[in-house]
Amino acid sequence: MDDLRRIDLNLLLTLHALLAERHVSRAAVRLHRSQPAVSHALGQLRTIFDDPLLVRRDGALCLTARAQELQRPLDDALVQLQGLLHAPAFDARRAKRTFRLALSDYGARVALPALTRCLREQAPGVDLAISQTSREAMVTQLLDGEIDLALGVFHDLPDELQAQTLFDESFVCVADRATLPARGALTLDTWLARPHVLVAMRPDTVNEIDLALADLGRTRRIAVAMPHWSVATELIAGTDLVLTVAERAVAHLRHDRQLRRFAPPFPIPPFAFQAVWHTRRDVDPAHRWLRERIAQVCGDGD
Repeated sequence: MDDLRRIDLNLLLTLHALLAERHVSRAAVRLHRSQPAVSHALGQLRTIFDDPLLVRRDGALCLTARAQELQRPLDDALVQLQGLLHAPAFDARRAKRTFRLALSDYGARVALPALTRCLREQAPGVDLAISQTSREAMVTQLLDGEIDLALGVFHDLPDELQAQTLFDESFVCVADRATLPARGALTLDTWLARPHVLVAMRPDTVNEIDLALADLGRTRRIAVAMPHWSVATELIAGTDLVLTVAERAVAHLRHDRQLRRFAPPFPIPPFAFQAVWHTRRDVDPAHRWLRERIAQVCGDGD
């Protein structure tokens, strides 16, 4: 208890901002305080923790090992305190809040348009800050408290993270109509004879399509590997390329006159598209409200 008397909530909030921003001026802006006040608080925190916390390297402030150890438990503690101090109800119409979401191009296509319309109608003061990265980086950001929610496909999540399946997704192929049989579909051999487009954050990413092919002892030629879902279909028109992607990513092509969607000529297991968050967010009614809205708009897209 003696240690607790040496620190107040304002110092903890300042520490939280400094660890997140790694910059005194930006932390001051985030806290609506002056830079000298934040610098003075940093000096107090260094004394309390007997550690410099932030050190300058190559012209930038970096976290010490002790500061890195403090980041996650501090975030947990502040969220728990927020849950104690605020009423459990969430008034979406009056709320002023920014949520940090991480999702891919695909996730943005299937979730963001409907979610944005929902927020503008039900919670006009709630803002979204969207980032895109790999699923491994999303997990790390969730653990470190850098994002509030991640949408994507995840495997073997740490115990600290919770997941909710929003829908199960299947795969579909897309090719130029002029390069396909007028009737019937491509056989596996004719499908494999064509060059393919792979959509992935990294060209060497393990993906469900090539894993399913490997089970058959077959491989395909990847002519173009790229991370951009939104432009992938534009590569197909007028070429012999084949694109195999999640079905919702190309739902807008149902009535396209130049491109045709068709079933893959071999079985590819479906995958679960999930919302993932840290267990520390369970006590936050605003976070729970957002998760419910996301589940609703994704479910409506089935």
